[in-house]
Amino acid sequence: MLVLFETSVGYAIFKVLNEKKLQEVDSLWKEFETPEKANKIVKLKHFEKFQDTAEALAAFTALMEGKINKQLKKVLKKIVKEAHEPLAVADAKLGGVIKEKLNLSCIHSPVVNELMRGIRSQMDGLIPGVEPREMAAMCLGLAHSLSRYRLKFSADKVDTMIVQAISLLDDLDKELNNYIMRCREWYGWHFPELGKIISDNLTYCKCLQKVGDRKNYASAKLSEILPEEVEAEVKAAAEISMGTEVSEEDICNILHLCTQVIEISEYRTQLYEYLQNRMMAIAPNVTVMVGELVGARLIAHAGSLLNLAKHAASTVQILGAEKALFRALKSRRDTPKYGLIYHASLVGQTSPKHKGKISRMLAAKTVLAIRYDAFGEDSSSAMGVENRAKLEARLRALEDRGIRKISGTGKALAKTEKYEHKSEVKTYDPSGDSTLPTCSKKRKIEQVDKEDEIIEKKAKKAKVKIKVEEEEEEEEGLLMVEEQETSVKKKKKKDKKKHIKEEPLSEEEPCTSTAVPSPEKKKKKKKKRDNED
Repeated sequence: MLVLFETSVGYAIFKVLNEKKLQEVDSLWKEFETPEKANKIVKLKHFEKFQDTAEALAAFTALMEGKINKQLKKVLKKIVKEAHEPLAVADAKLGGVIKEKLNLSCIHSPVVNELMRGIRSQMDGLIPGVEPREMAAMCLGLAHSLSRYRLKFSADKVDTMIVQAISLLDDLDKELNNYIMRCREWYGWHFPELGKIISDNLTYCKCLQKVGDRKNYASAKLSEILPEEVEAEVKAAAEISMGTEVSEEDICNILHLCTQVIEISEYRTQLYEYLQNRMMAIAPNVTVMVGELVGARLIAHAGSLLNLAKHAASTVQILGAEKALFRALKSRRDTPKYGLIYHASLVGQTSPKHKGKISRMLAAKTVLAIRYDAFGEDSSSAMGVENRAKLEARLRALEDRGIRKISGTGKALAKTEKYEHKSEVKTYDPSGDSTLPTCSKKRKIEQVDKEDEIIEKKAKKAKVKIKVEEEEEEEEGLLMVEEQETSVKKKKKKDKKKHIKEEPLSEEEPCTSTAVPSPEKKKKKKKKRDNED
């Protein structure tokens, strides 16, 4: 069996002398304790030396990618094919490539790993003609060259420029805001009216840098910086300004600050152009979908384009809103609908009602664009343009309320309703401004008298009702007594008829009881009483 061993100096092919000892894996290290013992197990058959570090770097980069170098291919064809023996390799991937291209049987097992470890420990004694100092120097040089190569051509490190550029852009914006605020406040003591007339910060600093003192505005020409109307307004305000007088030293310091602001603004525009070019080169589809600033912030938040490509669409949608998400989960409220993607132009031009829906669809299409840019070989932005057109069409359909309405049978035609913007005009109510009560706490005498009269009337009505109820109860009692008396008299008459045995029952005695008044008469009496009251 032959063994392929790679060193920083060259390729070495060893011949295994005693294959029986390889069966004892646990005790194999004892056979490589000394160079003499190691020479009894393996013997150097061929050694192909590298000419320089560049050749060594090319060979090792090919091995790391699982490819066969031309030099290695020549050695294997020359030595291994003639021997007709299996080849032991340290990398299983490399063994598969050798077997596929050169049709050589390769072996990779734990025994081979132990054998490689033993050869590495006694490399100086097994490879003659190579000094240890030369081996160490070549190893160090190759390690440095390989590290430099990996950093230079690594796919992960290309987008680090974007991460640094967007971070620097954010820092510049913060510094510019601080500087401009300080400049306006500082010069405002001398000429406060200028800040109200000129709203643009860069124009303000250029105007200040050109003129300086307030007294110079009358003779200064600002037509290159300001329009004619604004220039006339500034000159008129300078003559009647209410600002205080300042010294020349103060003006010099303010002008120096203005120079810094102008230089930083120019560098910011240059950096923004650089960021645009880098984003179009590395992630063109993402740039088309969400813009270069939002795309760069997404890449910076994830760490790299490859890390961002591993995220799901729902994660990309709320990327940047982690605090709000965990706060919502903790308090059991609604989770956020968007994070950094909120600043994309498509979400910005949507009405608040549809922002969540559009951000969800935009996140789904953006993830496809990210993965296409990260793993695809094509560098065109055709896919991003196509997906953006679809999203814009969907946005127009939502805004126009053109969503299909299907009937119960599902065969009815889709109906579209015309969009009409209805805005409610609310007028200002000035009554809420007053903190005084609408009516005075002290009541007037007339109001008190009227209230007393109403209370007395209510009391009289209540008394009348109570009297009427009592009279009705008395009448009902009298009627009950009269009914009982008539029933008793009827019983007595019947008893008398039985004893006397008078003639026909048709002859009845006249009723001696008092006549019961009819219900009509009762009603008339009640009406009279009510009228009297």
